[in-house]
Amino acid sequence: MNKKQKKIFTRIIITALLLILLSLVCGERFGISLIAENRILQLILYLVPYFIIGYDILKKAFKGILNHQVFDENFLMAVATVGAMILGDYREGVAVMLFYQIGELFQSYAVGKSRKNISDLMDIRPDYANIEKDGSIEQVDPDEVEIGSVIVVQPGEKVPIDGMIIEGNATLNTSALTGESIPREVCTGDEVISGCIDMTGVLRIRTTKEYGESTVSKILDLVENSSSRKATSENFISKFAKYYTPAVCYGALALAVLPPLIGMLILGIAPGWGKWIYRALTFLVISCPCAVVISVPLTFFAGIGGASHAGVLVKGSNYLETLAKTKYVVFDKTGTMTKGVFEVSGIHHNKMEETKLLEYAALAESFSSHPISKSLQRAYGKEIDQSRVTDVEEIGGNGITAKVDGVSVAVGNDKLMKRLSVEYRECHEIGTIVHVAINGDYAGHILIADQIKPNAKEAIEALKKAGIKKTIMLTGDVRKVADNVSKELGISEVYSELLPADKVAKVEELIESKGDKETLAFVGDGINDAPVLSRADIGIAMGALGSDAAIEAADIVLMDDDPLKISKAIRIARKCIRIVYENIYFAIGVKLICLGLGAFGIANMWVAIFADVGVMVIAVLNAIRALRVKK
Repeated sequence: MNKKQKKIFTRIIITALLLILLSLVCGERFGISLIAENRILQLILYLVPYFIIGYDILKKAFKGILNHQVFDENFLMAVATVGAMILGDYREGVAVMLFYQIGELFQSYAVGKSRKNISDLMDIRPDYANIEKDGSIEQVDPDEVEIGSVIVVQPGEKVPIDGMIIEGNATLNTSALTGESIPREVCTGDEVISGCIDMTGVLRIRTTKEYGESTVSKILDLVENSSSRKATSENFISKFAKYYTPAVCYGALALAVLPPLIGMLILGIAPGWGKWIYRALTFLVISCPCAVVISVPLTFFAGIGGASHAGVLVKGSNYLETLAKTKYVVFDKTGTMTKGVFEVSGIHHNKMEETKLLEYAALAESFSSHPISKSLQRAYGKEIDQSRVTDVEEIGGNGITAKVDGVSVAVGNDKLMKRLSVEYRECHEIGTIVHVAINGDYAGHILIADQIKPNAKEAIEALKKAGIKKTIMLTGDVRKVADNVSKELGISEVYSELLPADKVAKVEELIESKGDKETLAFVGDGINDAPVLSRADIGIAMGALGSDAAIEAADIVLMDDDPLKISKAIRIARKCIRIVYENIYFAIGVKLICLGLGAFGIANMWVAIFADVGVMVIAVLNAIRALRVKK
């Protein structure tokens, strides 16, 4: 409990004890006769616990009247309890305030619980950065660190800014970003993102972004602004409360005045003002809409908190509501369903040792910055001595020819082999084929392919189990590669060789063909995906490797790039919406029944307390369930 909650709890305990004591002292059977027979003395005694438990509610109601914002739950509580005290129902008046505050305590606890999940995420905010200047370490504000600066991160410290490790290796705790407890091993040459915690070694990192553009800054901005975007259900509740509260106040006034007047003027019977005023006050307590008004936004807040704890950042409750209706999921391929990193996956038809063939190819390609060249150099795994390479000639769209240790080497596609009149062997596997010729003779080919993410196939299966009607993949890659990836993953449809504008057009076509109450989600990671992420009903971006443009355009961000989190996000959203409607139907249903009973005098003030506070407590406890996310 925080300080505020402890204060409310203390007031509740004191009030409850005083209420029990006064009930005994003022009771007919065990009470003190002097007090039991003196109504004014009883009122004075009961006002003590009443003001202890209700002074803040009365204060808020008074301020609301002064600010011309009369009709809220504080006004209803004040009118009902003051009225009960005037009518001589002292216990009921105190009890209504007491149970209302118990409900407020439950609400405060629930908000605190969900806020803790988000505040845990906020712990990734770095307090300082260790910058290296003239051989010494200086602590500065992360905002002051420029791109290209060298920062030092020691064990136990947070990585303050995105960058590349230039020296050192360590184990990083990424749980605050991804929701995963498994640490990540990093070494020289690896890129690291801000918000991770260094668990072991000292790292020297060259920054690649300013703090304002770094991962941690963008995440905090997303979470801090998420509550500004309200869901349709929240907007409905706000409008509902705006009209509902004045309506029930006027209804209670009519119940207090009209039946006695009709009885007196038309039927000629005693008006019985006390009885009808009591019914009107009971009606007011029952009608208080706090169960609905509190529990609906609280459920969305809890849902966003639970999702952030699982490594899924939702930019607003409206996106949770849209995600819950998702029936079509469209994927980009490279970087989304595949790793987006081309690696050597095989060497075939080689006439020399694989390591020697790879050495020739890596050295010949060492002057190129092409991704294929980089993948050959990574596979070689040794330091490249470019002094061994001469006569390098790059032939656009074909490949490279060079001399390595005086030996003529040609590395490229089938066009290069045809150009050099070298007979080559076709490859039966899918990927980029790099043919190698040594001194004019074919030496074999190297297969380079983008690797499918480990959880990609499982992610598609999980989506189908979640009731997704169709999974679709859009890619700019060649048809042969796209068809192979979609077949391996079990994706329903695939469209290949698309430009960014073609992807937007295809998504628009899919949106027009779906049902009115169904939504389409697009999942991507690159700059070229930003237009599609914006156009889709719900855009989901990969947060760790995704481009800044994609993260900005998306509505939901997956912090660890795991496609399996998509089905988890959908489950969280559906659970959240289900709880919202459970609370709406339950609260309004109970209130309508009790309002009818109260109007006819069947329900007394104790039933009213249950209809108000009891329903609110149940609704709030139900809302807390949105925090819990199954693994």
